[in-house]
This record gives sequence, structure tokens and C-alpha cells, in this order.
Amino acid sequence: MERLHGIGSLPVGAESTVVTVGFFDGVHLGHRAVLERTVAAARERGVRSVAVTFDRHPREVLTPGREPRLLTTVERKARLIEEVGIDLLLVLAFTPEFSRWPAERFVSEIVVRGLRAAHCVIGANFTFGHRAAGNLELLVDMGRREGFGVEGVGLRELDGRVVSSSSIREALSRGDLEWPHRALGRRFVLDGTVVPGAGRGRDLGFPTANLRTWPRLLLPRQGIYAGRALVEGQGYVAAIDVGTNPTFGTDPLHVEAYLLDFDGDIIGRVMAVEFWAYLRPEERFETTDELVAAMDEDVRRTRELVPPVGD
Repeated sequence: MERLHGIGSLPVGAESTVVTVGFFDGVHLGHRAVLERTVAAARERGVRSVAVTFDRHPREVLTPGREPRLLTTVERKARLIEEVGIDLLLVLAFTPEFSRWPAERFVSEIVVRGLRAAHCVIGANFTFGHRAAGNLELLVDMGRREGFGVEGVGLRELDGRVVSSSSIREALSRGDLEWPHRALGRRFVLDGTVVPGAGRGRDLGFPTANLRTWPRLLLPRQGIYAGRALVEGQGYVAAIDVGTNPTFGTDPLHVEAYLLDFDGDIIGRVMAVEFWAYLRPEERFETTDELVAAMDEDVRRTRELVPPVGD
């Protein structure tokens, strides 16, 4: 998949394309339906498929301080979009100036002149442009005038529940991993870099890898989880703590993972943490012996719930 960044990378060439536009946070099953239809429509026409997304959530600019935490980094979102089969990904900077573009300008400059769209596919409820004035109806109207086709893809439901990024965020905030697993079509993952910690885990016999995440990412509910850690292509079963280490005072909220059956130095390396099951709330223990006993039980349950990588 080719990746382009910014309006300055346009136009993409003289050939026509099939285009979809969205923020696609999490690239859940609803997003995948839109992206898959875009790929299919492009193949039907023998042209390239293009996905347009943004470098930050629009509300970060429009209502700063009230924007949602995100489910994926831009890099993971790009990889997930690539997996669907999109040929070209255009990432636009959502700046204050860009937020004031009328919807008609976005269609004319980006979709028509920049991407040479012969056809557009969007989620039926997607809005765009200044004050979210652009919608499927406006796009259809402009398509008639500008000479491109338009189709909307309806919302995806599972057992009567609408698949949405907001519903996945809400579930994660409660420690519910079942709905995110179903709605995403995969397990929830946090990406980051391993950084030095206080060293308490090693002293207790459970050396943990402390994950520094992108500040915009959502962390699930505080507590202990069973899951897996992926370090530069190598996977490990892991017991995961999302918390503040209350037994030793209160640290800033963070994520750390104890990689089972691993002994090595991975500081500075990229790591992804995959959440499989919520085990228990994070607790403050009166003694380190009580804490170690609880951690032993967390590891035991993790082994029961998460099969070794490769099984």
C-alpha cells in the first residue's frame, strides 16, 4: 500500500480512483465493511482504491479537552487498512484551518481534483466539512454535478448492537474485552515502546516491561489482565497491569507486562500488548508477600486462559 501525507502530495496522478473517507479509529468491522466495499468497487472498475483519513481526531481541534482517547495509533490504523487491500492511504493533517473548509471545498479539491474519484464509498452516517455540513446526501448531489458515483454503506450490527468506536471505548473503560473483541474482529492491542521502570517487579521475581504509549491512546480500565506481548515479531504470554502500583504509593497510570518464560533486556524496543481477559482490579496490599501471592495467582490464571504463542 502506498502512503501519502498532506494536501501537498496531491494530485495522485491522471488515472481515476475509488475513494473512501473516514477517521477509522480502531478499524472495526463497520469500518472494514466500508473499506472492503471500496476495494471491491475499485477492482470492478480496474482502478486504484484510496482511503483518506486524518492524523488526529477532529474533536482534538474542534473541542479541545473533550476529544476521545483513541483505539489505535496512526501506524497501526494504516497497517489494518492495508490488510483490507486498499491501494493508497492519504493521511491529512486536521488543523484549525482545515476544519474551516466547507464540505464542498473538500469534495472539489481533495476528492475530485486531488484523487480523480470516479466513485466514492462512505459510511451512511459519516459527516465532513465545516460544522459537519457534508453528508451522504451532499456527496450524491456533488457526484451528479462532478461526474462521480456515490454509495453509502450502512451501520454494522452484531446481535442488534451497533458497532462503533465509541461503544468499544465505553466497553474498555469498564474492563469488558468481549465486545471490543467481537466489534474489532480481533483483540484490543496497545502499541508503545519499552522504557525503564522502578525495578520493583524484578526485585519481587516478576520483571515487567513498562510500556510507554502514545498519549492519545485509550487505556482500558485499571486492573490486571491476561494477554500476550509482541516484541518485534516475537510473541509471549503475558500478565498485564494497567494501574498505579498502589502498594508502593501512587505512580502515574501506566501499562506494564510480565512476559512469561522470558528473560532478557528489551528496553527501547517496540512492543504491542494484546488484551485477552480481565482478571481482577488493581489492589493495595499491606505486605509484599501478599502482593507476590496475588501475582503468582495472576500468572497461574494467565497460563490457563492464554495458550502459548503458536498453539
